[in-house]
Amino acid sequence: MTQPLRILLVDDHRAMRNSLKAAIAAHPDLLVVAEAATGGEVVPLVEKHRPDVLVLDLRLPDANGWVLLERLATTGSLPPTLVLSACDEQVYARRLIRAGARGYLMKDEPTARIIESIRLVHSGWLVASHAITSQLMQEALGKDAPSSGAEEPPPPAAEDDTGSALSDRELQIFTLLAQGWRNKDMAAKIGVSEKSISTYKTRLMRKLGLRSTLQLADYYRAHGTALSQA
Repeated sequence: MTQPLRILLVDDHRAMRNSLKAAIAAHPDLLVVAEAATGGEVVPLVEKHRPDVLVLDLRLPDANGWVLLERLATTGSLPPTLVLSACDEQVYARRLIRAGARGYLMKDEPTARIIESIRLVHSGWLVASHAITSQLMQEALGKDAPSSGAEEPPPPAAEDDTGSALSDRELQIFTLLAQGWRNKDMAAKIGVSEKSISTYKTRLMRKLGLRSTLQLADYYRAHGTALSQA
């Protein structure tokens, strides 16, 4: 008999975990081998259980989904992952797919769709809520990627952009900066010039009302999870 797909279920809401676990238990081809309520538990549990599928809540009290996926990818232990979220936003889906997720569904999707999506991501399919499927497919195929060999220029700054939402690129640079990366290393990692990195840092300070790189790092440590989910 074929072994069931082994699932790691991560959600900080016990009721949500229990509901999904009960639904999964009704299917003999699926098995929850471990559960977690925080981001800090995810990497050790993945390394211990080597699940076939990770079902991951986007919002956790100590981490966000795309940072966890990048961390797992860095260690080479990222399993096929289905992200569940209360937020039907393309920007979250893009970040998560780029970080290695294979699925992004709303938590209010029918349980049968979530169950089927677990099987699909394990089989190598990309799945998403209907509202964002078209955009996700275009992103996955690279149709919106910058031309090869050309540096991606920072978007023009606006005088009134204080408090406006951070772009994907700004958030990426913000995260690296808070981790202690130097301008030179950030530029090499994401394929832009050091001048562009400086421009993005200036933009971040303007948007957040801060005056120094040190203040940016302190701000990220206090609010980084909320910014990544904004």
